[in-house]
This record gives sequence, structure tokens and C-alpha cells, in this order.
Amino acid sequence: MDEARQAAGAAATPPPAPPPAHVVSKEPWDPYVAEKLTAEQERFYMAGQWKLMWWRLRRHKPAVICGGFLLFMYLTTLISEIIAPYDQHTRHIKHIFAPPQGIHLFHEGSFVGPFTYGYKMERDPDTLQRVYTEDKSTTHPVRFFCLGESYEFWGLIEGRFHLACPSEGGTLFLLGTDRLGRDMFSRIVYAARISLTVGLFGISLSFVLGLVIGGIAGYYGGWIDNIIQRAIEIIKSFPHLPLWLALSAALPVTWSPLLVYFGITIILALLDWPGLARAVRSKLLSLREEDFATAAALMGASPQRIIGRHLIPSFMSHLIASATLSIPSMILAETALSFLGLGLRPPITSWGVLLNEATDINVVAVNWWLMLPVVPVILVILSFQFFGDGLRDAADPYH
Repeated sequence: MDEARQAAGAAATPPPAPPPAHVVSKEPWDPYVAEKLTAEQERFYMAGQWKLMWWRLRRHKPAVICGGFLLFMYLTTLISEIIAPYDQHTRHIKHIFAPPQGIHLFHEGSFVGPFTYGYKMERDPDTLQRVYTEDKSTTHPVRFFCLGESYEFWGLIEGRFHLACPSEGGTLFLLGTDRLGRDMFSRIVYAARISLTVGLFGISLSFVLGLVIGGIAGYYGGWIDNIIQRAIEIIKSFPHLPLWLALSAALPVTWSPLLVYFGITIILALLDWPGLARAVRSKLLSLREEDFATAAALMGASPQRIIGRHLIPSFMSHLIASATLSIPSMILAETALSFLGLGLRPPITSWGVLLNEATDINVVAVNWWLMLPVVPVILVILSFQFFGDGLRDAADPYH
């Protein structure tokens, strides 16, 4: 009886379903299907070296601020004639050693707009020095986007347009005047063109020398490297300041101001390249044995192409950061040489030339505004330092 029931139940139970058939996808095989990246991750991992460097630099706030300030300073050198209210050589014989004029907005309780008061000049009966006081009986409105004193834009085009001009019969000495009655603010603006470009031109020449000489030493090695390293050690063993003085004194006094300018630039470049050359050499010594360099050599690439096309671009960001940190030393060197009277000479105007007029402590104690050219020097040097630090940190974005 039990067997009959089991047989009947087995007959009523449906047979098991057949196993599912094996399905083969016709889509191409993706080995990274388990590692899909988000759009933001893919944007980061697929970014190039320069883009990664830019992203990291943007997070360095002091470097961004200082970089913006430096960009502003260099842009002003393009339009120095327009920014300066006077020509750098214009003399105001009635206002010798005049103190800075303040910009006022209100006169006798009423709003007038930007204006300056005139000067009252008297002689000190004891020292015979000029003593200036504000003449509040007259106001001189400051004109903006105006036609003022004529100039030659970059020595080529005649012009009269200025961002700010004094009123007719008035004066606008924002930072006072010097011993010849020349406007200090205008001279500082013109001097920025010389002092800032000395650093750029000098580092450009030094950069080329460092890349070429350091690249040869690092790629070939051997006796070539030994000769170059001994030459670098000899150059670096000399104290910089006496060497600067000796080379600057060797410049002929009959040279034109333009030749003196290029002579000082070349001197600064010739003394700055050893540090960069050693950095290039150390990098090339480690990279020349890499697989990509060996592959390029096996494919018949010349040493010049391997160095210039494969090795140097792999660490160019580090070189740019190093070069940026070298510019302040060149600006300081030019300022020091000009301050000592062995660098640039009048009629060329640089920050060092302006500070040369403040060598007499007795004059500076009375006319303190003669030391104001040191302010842009300090600001530019600090900005280059912060900006160079930011570039150096951003040059290795994977670190």
C-alpha cells in the first residue's frame, strides 16, 4: 500500500526544470569592469603633469596672491609712461626735496573729490633747509584719464595720456621729490621696468646655460662631468659680492646706458647658472638609465634629442620652480650694485639707482621719503619667494 502511494506521488511531482543555458555577452571585454571610476576620479587620473601642477598651485593661497601681485607689477612695466604723472627726468626747481602730498576728499566740510593742497615753502633760518607746509587756501583737483606731460611711449611713440594728472598750476607728488625736484613716484614706476626685467633676462640666459652645461655633464658623465664640476666649484668658491664688484668695475665707462644694462644682465647670469646646472646634472644622472631613455637610444635618437626631447621635459616643472626662486637674487644683486654705484648709472633709472641717492644718512633723516624705493624691492622679493615656494610644492603633485 505504501509503495503504491509513493509511486502515485512520484507520478504527480513535476520533473525538475532544466539548468539555464550559458549566456555569452557579445560586448567587448572590459578588464576594469570592477574598477569603474567616477567622472571626477577619471578627470584627476587622466590629467597631465601641467594640469596637476596648476590644481595644486591654486590651493596654495599665498602663492596665488603673490603670483597675482607679480603679474600686476610686470604688467605695469608695459605702461609706465601712462601710470607716471610726470616724466622721470622732469625737474621742478621750486619743489626740491618736497614731502609727499596727501590726497584729500573733503575741504572745509564739503566733498570736493580727490585733490591736493598746495605748498608753502620757507627757509629754516638756522639750517637754511626748505620747510614745506600745506597751503589750505588753494585746492588742486586730481584729474583722471587725462592729457598731461608729453612722453615717448617706449621711446617710439609720442603721447600725453596719463591715468592721473595734476590740475593746471597744481602739483601731484604722491611720494615727494628728490634733490633735483623730480617726482619720486614717477621715478619708482619707471625704475620698475629696469629692475624687474633685469631679473627676467638674467634668469633666461642663466636658464639656457644651466640646461646646456648641466645636461652635457649629466648625460655623458666621465671626464666631461669632472671638468664641468670642477669649473662650477671654482666659480662658486668666489665670494659673490667682490666678484660682482670686480666684473662691474671692468665695464668700460664709455659704454652707453643700454650696453651697461646688458652687461650687468650678462654678469648676473654668468654667476647664477652653476646652481641650476648641478640640479639638471643630478636629475639626468638618475634618468639616463631609465627604460624610456634606453629605448630612445636603441631607436637611433641622438644624445641631443634624448636630452632635449625626453629627459629634460620630464622634470621641467622643477626647473621652472628653481628658476623662479633665482630671480629675487638677481634683482637684489642689481639693486646692490647700483646702490654702490657700480651697477646701472644715470640716466638709467632702477630701484638701486634711486637708493643710491639715499646713501647720506643726514639727508635721509630729514627727507625720509628718499628711502621709499626700498618698499617695492621688499614686496617683490617676498612675492617671488612665496610664489617660488608654491611652484616648488606644486611641481610634484603626486607627492
